[in-house]
Amino acid sequence: MNVLQTASTPQLQTIHRGKVRDSLRVDAATRLLVVSDRLSAFDRVLDTPIPLKGEVLSRLANWWFEQTTDIVPNHVLRAVDSVATLVREVEPIRIEMVVRGYLTGSMGRAYAAGARTFCGAAVPDGLAPNARFPQPLVTPTTKEKNDREISPAEIVSEGWTTAERYAQMREIALRLFERGTRLLAEKGLILVDTKYEFGLLDGQLVLIDEIHTPDSSRMWDQAAYDRDPARVEAHDKEYVRAWLRQNRKNGEYPTALPDDVVRETTRRYVDIFERITGERLAATDEYPRARLARNLARAGLIKDGFVAIVMGSKADLEHANKMKAVIEAHGIYADLRVASAHKNGEDLPALVAEYDAAVEPGALIAVAGLSNGLGGALAANSCLPVISCPPFKDGTDLLLNLNSSLMMPSQVPAMTVVRPQEAALAALRALNLPRLKDRFRAEITEMKAGLRRADAEVREAARA
Repeated sequence: MNVLQTASTPQLQTIHRGKVRDSLRVDAATRLLVVSDRLSAFDRVLDTPIPLKGEVLSRLANWWFEQTTDIVPNHVLRAVDSVATLVREVEPIRIEMVVRGYLTGSMGRAYAAGARTFCGAAVPDGLAPNARFPQPLVTPTTKEKNDREISPAEIVSEGWTTAERYAQMREIALRLFERGTRLLAEKGLILVDTKYEFGLLDGQLVLIDEIHTPDSSRMWDQAAYDRDPARVEAHDKEYVRAWLRQNRKNGEYPTALPDDVVRETTRRYVDIFERITGERLAATDEYPRARLARNLARAGLIKDGFVAIVMGSKADLEHANKMKAVIEAHGIYADLRVASAHKNGEDLPALVAEYDAAVEPGALIAVAGLSNGLGGALAANSCLPVISCPPFKDGTDLLLNLNSSLMMPSQVPAMTVVRPQEAALAALRALNLPRLKDRFRAEITEMKAGLRRADAEVREAARA
């Protein structure tokens, strides 16, 4: 099954890559949030992605955002793909508002070890594992490299936010938890605990990130809880955490999951989505990156392809700009870069990785003269088509240096096109986009028709 591990494009700046979400800059007021299929547990991202996980989290969060707008505004503008949402740029408050309805998870383990105070809140003796609290508890944590529990007094004294703002966040978090509890009860589910994140937009508190998803929340089946509260299973990634704890060796958790655990995790994510929303979610054979690129282009956020023109030096800019003009005239994004295979070749792998990871189709053009090592270096490291178009000064330069662009080692498929116009067209054809194929086909037809007209005119003139 196809997965989306990362989402990036040279057309939008990547602001932040979190454990699960990738944030891309659209403009000063807007960012694009893409939810990947990555899964994190115990403060690390596992090597194994979970199919459909990103779609579940993105669609479910947006469903909950719609259900709670009467309680608090949120940062959502609109969804542009099943895993991608345009959101308002806000100033985040670096506190997670964790709300707990039951004694379980890390809190339950700490309670069993003797702890009775959590983030300044006292918990009475005598509670059984998974027992319900008389009233939900708010146990905030910081959002740092290593999150930590923190009391309301410490939140204020350490300058995370004001006492008034924290009181507002607490009141809204409890209202959101009550709404989630009520709606999930109608589905036969228990909202056990969850976390909410807030930000400021023009001084107004708004809900951000996600809400009531399997990644941010613990959920139980009500019937299973009624049968055996101590052994009820969670409808969230606790299933994966439990497997990791069971398979821990020498104090280290596994970094990858076996196929059966992946399949079961996907099943659980999809099941909870369908159960909550009443909507169907089915896997398809389409690559998520291809679908995402198509939808981003339809939304006007990116062009449907790119060509990166990598110059050996800034002196090649005039030559590169000739190709850039042709590329942009075809509605394709052109990205100009400077990198030398000989002088800073150590930077090329990172440059290539940026383009290889793009969701949309792309191609590379290498612009380097003399002993051209740039085209080969790009082709040896990139999965994209690479075309060399050296900036020859004259015929003598061409004859002396063309061979360095033509002769490539095995498994280094760099092509060479001498003229910049044709190099740009070759890169555009390499994108293999249907709309460009239609355009090129029409241009070829017209070219042939023009030659036939010229032939007829010349022949007719000769006979006259």
